[in-house]
Amino acid sequence: MISIISLLVVLTLSILVTRIATVALTYTGLSRESARFQARSAFTGVGFTTSESEKVVNHPMRRRVLMLLMLLGNAGVITAVSSLILSFVDVKNSTAIFWEMVLLTSGLLLLWALVSSNWVDRHLSTLIARGLKRYTSINVQDFNKLLHLAGEYQVNELYIAAGHWLEGKTIAEAELRREGLIVLGITRTDGNYVGAPDGKTDLRQGDNLLVYGRAEVLGELCDRSSGSAGTRKHEQTVADQKKVKNREKQKDRS
Repeated sequence: MISIISLLVVLTLSILVTRIATVALTYTGLSRESARFQARSAFTGVGFTTSESEKVVNHPMRRRVLMLLMLLGNAGVITAVSSLILSFVDVKNSTAIFWEMVLLTSGLLLLWALVSSNWVDRHLSTLIARGLKRYTSINVQDFNKLLHLAGEYQVNELYIAAGHWLEGKTIAEAELRREGLIVLGITRTDGNYVGAPDGKTDLRQGDNLLVYGRAEVLGELCDRSSGSAGTRKHEQTVADQKKVKNREKQKDRS
């Protein structure tokens, strides 16, 4: 029975550790999903190799978080497996096995309910953020709030392939502002980065744009081809954006 309780305690601490790491990684600029994935990968020692992993490794604070997760993960997995084995090795009768199985199943279901609870996640994340701000050197910033990423607005990447509608235009000529889009930066094919580009900045094949705007518009623009069809789509999007802005202004006044 003690082994089962020990196992549940280890699992609870493991969940808490990965949750703290997820929040910490989020406050270094990673998205929630990316932070959760990287935290769980490091803790379990899976070690997926992705472009996101490279961004984590190249960031000093993220690297420190993941190194700590790896150390704790190795100890946690070994302890959990040992506790699970020991819980059944010394059992002499079927009745004891039954009640240990009931305790283990109930504990796992309770942990699953807590992990899946949005209420628990929201309040726990708030407490973790306060602790990180007070006791660590992590610059706790809510990037979603800083960028006003709410509703249908988001920041996303847009790649200019051959034949794309944006190819060969300047930012001013593309009139992306009229579509409700703001170009925050451009990564050129040679790796050069142009931050906060102005209207005279040209858009070239192979450029990777960092753009802020409505998700629907960003999705459509990614696949917009050059020519009259692309221009018509641009004009339609501009008209739709005017309606969106009018609705936003009306809500703001009220």
